[in-house]
Amino acid sequence: MEPDNAVARIPGTRRPVVRNLALWGLVFAGAASSTARLSAQTAEAAAGSAPFEVWEASIPELQEALESGRVSSAGLVDAYLARIAAYDRAGPTLNAIIRLHPTAREQARRLDAERAAGQVRGPLHGIPILLKDNYDTFDMPTAGSTVALAGWMPPDDAFQVRKLRAAGAIILAKTNMHELAAGITSISSLGGQTRNPYDPARNPGGSSGGTGAAVAASFGAVGWGSDTCGSIRIPSSVHNLVGLRPTKGLSSIDGLIPLSHTQDTGGPLARSVVDLAIALDATVGADAADRATEAMRGREPVGFRAALDAGSLAGARIGALTDWLSDSGAEAPVTAAVRTALDAMAAAGAEIVEVEIPEQDSLLANTSVIGHEFAVDLADYLAAAGGAPVASLGEIVELGLHHEQLDGTFRRRSEAGPRDEAAYAEALERQAALREAIVAFMDAERLDAIAYPTLRRDPARIGSPPVGGTCQLAAHSGLPAISAPAGFTRTGMPTGVELIGRPFDDARLVSFAYALERAIEPRRAPHRTPPLVDGRAPAPHRFSVAGDGGWAGRPAAPHLTGSFSLDLPRGTLRYLISTSGLGPADAHAIVLQRRGSGTRPNAVVRHLSGPGHASAEGSVTLSAADLDDLLAGRIELALYTAGRPLGAVRLVLSPED
Repeated sequence: MEPDNAVARIPGTRRPVVRNLALWGLVFAGAASSTARLSAQTAEAAAGSAPFEVWEASIPELQEALESGRVSSAGLVDAYLARIAAYDRAGPTLNAIIRLHPTAREQARRLDAERAAGQVRGPLHGIPILLKDNYDTFDMPTAGSTVALAGWMPPDDAFQVRKLRAAGAIILAKTNMHELAAGITSISSLGGQTRNPYDPARNPGGSSGGTGAAVAASFGAVGWGSDTCGSIRIPSSVHNLVGLRPTKGLSSIDGLIPLSHTQDTGGPLARSVVDLAIALDATVGADAADRATEAMRGREPVGFRAALDAGSLAGARIGALTDWLSDSGAEAPVTAAVRTALDAMAAAGAEIVEVEIPEQDSLLANTSVIGHEFAVDLADYLAAAGGAPVASLGEIVELGLHHEQLDGTFRRRSEAGPRDEAAYAEALERQAALREAIVAFMDAERLDAIAYPTLRRDPARIGSPPVGGTCQLAAHSGLPAISAPAGFTRTGMPTGVELIGRPFDDARLVSFAYALERAIEPRRAPHRTPPLVDGRAPAPHRFSVAGDGGWAGRPAAPHLTGSFSLDLPRGTLRYLISTSGLGPADAHAIVLQRRGSGTRPNAVVRHLSGPGHASAEGSVTLSAADLDDLLAGRIELALYTAGRPLGAVRLVLSPED
């Protein structure tokens, strides 16, 4: 017989369901495990006494709950809005949402009525989703997160938005982005700085950083971004998500505020590959308004969900790109995680071979066309849409309607004068040559995909420039590339492995990511955006210590007492510590110390008091790695004294609940 406190699994999913909320503290403290996911689909919720928990819920799980009547689409909207209220402007203040859709509840009620009448449009019916602020919507502003377009309503929907509405998706909100998509740190004059939910001091990537942060924090079931050079893949990597930059032409960019029509692509970011496949199935396809999609004509429709195969890596030949897999310096932690993912691919039947693309740097040189197209494309878009408050990038700069961090980029691209058509044509030719060279290399090496880190370093701290990008290989060639979660580095931050393939091999790449996901189960939700309790962020989590560390009965054995309160969303740990049997003059230091684990050493992580102080009171903000270790029981309170300078007392912080 199954015990009352057992963790069961919903049939057909991999997401645990906690049957007894009394286990909350224990499950929460063990959340550092890659498989630890909590659902409040408890017996109480089933009886209607608790709200449905959308945290980490997949699209199939949401549909199962809708079909069974355990929740309505209107209830899902309210549940996601409660999470946004708890964590976007409060708690970790992620600043990922730029605007809520004013009719989200009305959309949900209409779709609930359709369901009640027996009409279900498909797997996205009644599912709340998020859109980057560069997707045109006829019923809410589209601003590209610039004050220059604040409040501007485009005349119609983007192609992908029309398809989402037809599929029954609920547009819940627009997400913040790097202003006009011109960067990868997600800062804008209209939305400010978005923060990473795994560590709000770190960069969320970009330019779809708002979508990445919001999907990671479960502000919606899935979210849409755009990728001109990494803007889907980088936020996916740093938020433990999966995101595909499709083959150029697989999906329409009509109705997306352009950065570079040659390189722009649009698509979803998701917490699981199944969710990604469902979202892609709803939005890819030919569009007369986007000439690039003419490449789809005459092709069999792509079925992403139907193509998912947990055994797809068996027999696949994957090239590990050694130029971007450095084992030294700041790149080593990411390389270690990516190589672990490659080992998992090998265990799943793939052949992993070390490869170098001949003359790679030379092939990539002068292949970007963003500088040639940005100002021209934006002016054309604004003119075609009509009614916009500004007409050009130059006008935005002249009026100061942009964030100062974009000033240099915007001025350089608006003041360059007429486009150098010869240089532009050369860049386009070099893109074609790059694409041909990569495909020829894959053919010669008999490769099904080439693998490398999505970002070769951990996300930079906010205010520091991001480095280690690899986006240009796919973006400048037009080839498909997927970023799949590769796990976490020793800093506690997520990282991704990118797989690039041949033209229109998109579904196969997604299936490879699915096989990897099944092999390593990499998804781990951010600690700072946990499940709500009665519609609110949980109360502070309490820890305590008391004891002498095994020195009882010895001369001058000190006794250490400490109480701690962890505000998880803010990542702050308040402490009150006292000692007995120890004079202030004998105290050297009171510290938090890590118990060695994996790649993280046994070392002091936080100083709480120094020489001459036998007590301590205050608060510290924890990094992602420190928070992981605290919740996993790997942080201890240590006392160093004159009599025992190598450590008199060491006590593990223990949860009180």
